[in-house]
Amino acid sequence: MGSTKPSKFGNLLLSTIGPLDCALTGTAILNSPTFNKGSAFTPSERRDFNLTGLLPANEQSLEHQVERAYQQYLSRSDDLAKNTFLTSLKDQNEVLYFKLLLTHLKEMFSVVYTPTEGDAIQNYSRLFRRPEGCFLDINHPENVEQDLALWGGPDDVDYICVTDGEEILGIGDQGVGGILISGAKLTLASLCAGVHPNRTLPVVIDCGTDNQDLHNDELYLGLHQNRVRGKQYDEFIQTFVEAARKLFPRAYIHFEDFGLRNARRLLELYRPKIACFNDDVQGTGCVTLAAIMAALHASGQKLSNSRMIIFGAGSAGVGIADQVRDAIAAEMNISHEKASQQIWLIDKPGLLTSKIDVSDAQKMYVKDASEWSDNASLLSVVKQVNPNILIGTSTVPGAFTEEIVKAMHENCPRPIIFPLSNPTRLHEAKPADLLRWTNGQALVATGSPFDPVTGPWGKDGKDITIEIAECNNSVVFPGIGLGCILSRAKLLTDRMLVAAVQGVASLSPTLKDPTATLLPDVEEVRTVSVQVAKSVIQAAVEEGVATEKDIPSDEHDLEEWIREQMWNPEYRPLRLVKMEDATRAAKGELGKAMPGL
Repeated sequence: MGSTKPSKFGNLLLSTIGPLDCALTGTAILNSPTFNKGSAFTPSERRDFNLTGLLPANEQSLEHQVERAYQQYLSRSDDLAKNTFLTSLKDQNEVLYFKLLLTHLKEMFSVVYTPTEGDAIQNYSRLFRRPEGCFLDINHPENVEQDLALWGGPDDVDYICVTDGEEILGIGDQGVGGILISGAKLTLASLCAGVHPNRTLPVVIDCGTDNQDLHNDELYLGLHQNRVRGKQYDEFIQTFVEAARKLFPRAYIHFEDFGLRNARRLLELYRPKIACFNDDVQGTGCVTLAAIMAALHASGQKLSNSRMIIFGAGSAGVGIADQVRDAIAAEMNISHEKASQQIWLIDKPGLLTSKIDVSDAQKMYVKDASEWSDNASLLSVVKQVNPNILIGTSTVPGAFTEEIVKAMHENCPRPIIFPLSNPTRLHEAKPADLLRWTNGQALVATGSPFDPVTGPWGKDGKDITIEIAECNNSVVFPGIGLGCILSRAKLLTDRMLVAAVQGVASLSPTLKDPTATLLPDVEEVRTVSVQVAKSVIQAAVEEGVATEKDIPSDEHDLEEWIREQMWNPEYRPLRLVKMEDATRAAKGELGKAMPGL
């Protein structure tokens, strides 16, 4: 029924110790996903909250409820139907929803997130039942502040996830359906790092859409107009950021699935001013760098000597390049420009050279065209560069061919090869092929889950099984967010990101077993998030950007301080309070828009 253990940090705002104040009774409490326990209300709670005639007599545990919900989940015909079932469950009982997910995390992760969430987003206007989150209309900037103000006061929101829906999960422009990716990311933040779900705010900025299928769909719920760009767009984003900072000055802002032309530009514009993060740019880079560091350690290679090719120079590819560049520069004490010479980017026109028109984000990685033939292919670059790291973010299936991989392996005994494109059908190579082509020597991580691979790669040709790491951003971004929230960081600095990477890499199973996965398993993600948050908080304190008072300096105390403030899907005892004396939290209004303002 919730934790009752003593804690030196039980008086904190986000403490998870002790009873919850609740002003709702009768059907109102049953209709509140925050307070509803269904059949798990105790006899005394049923009396106190006027529930005796509203529930079956048998009191059941949360574990009983999870088993019942799981059976209902299994009865759904396909993954999209299962996704819809989970959404409905979340609307009814928040604790049960998250407990079910945590209990069956590996099985349900792909249903609650990619790839199934992509299907739900594509069908958003057809599956729509009730709005969840804040919808901002680019044609009405004058409404932004009042629309955001519906979600509470300065201390009610910790984490805002915002998208404009232009580049969703590899499926492109989904317009207003992007609200679901904001919600999904916040779900992962709560699931993986214990960010309090009723203190999060999903936002979609409806700028229109360039997706003609949505224009032609009379049921589409967003603006039936082409995307607004340029000055009007930039001014609207500024209006949003300023209003969010005014209303929720302590909230952390997570930009999600913005288009390539805006993602990095907006991040670089606002990073020096506020605590913000872009998962596509920074999250992908951080988790990939953590896997690279683990692979280098496992193979006895050094980052300082590395030569990396990235196939696919979009926001994810350049984000990975930036994180690796920063790490090389820090390790070798050299400039970013010097470090970037160890990284080659290849996109649709071929190797990015001085003859090719590139974006500002790509400029640092451009190579001298006089040293390369026009349209240099991946194979030719591999042969000339002799890389030890090959990353795929291209969504070109099968791009890492046997010839390319073997050419890489000729000059690198333990090649590090990460085909990261999502979903599975768009991967640059299958792990089984990569291991077969390199006689089991490749160090592999992928963007989606793959089964372990068995082959005759042990001593004397003995079969061994190699685990395949999933380079999933959920290993790192929830912990980064938690660290920023708990430290109330003014900014998210490069040093804090490097600390997050080191926190993940320090928990790599490969450090203990060379056949194990390069990254911690998704089932260990809460332990990982504590380590990431701790590293981020320590870096924030050292950088002077942490504003929270009395952050423990002792390692053990800091970990306890973090865990005490992580929300857990457990039923806590409820304490009845009078409605006239109740806070927004006691009224079950946190995380929900307030009507009538």
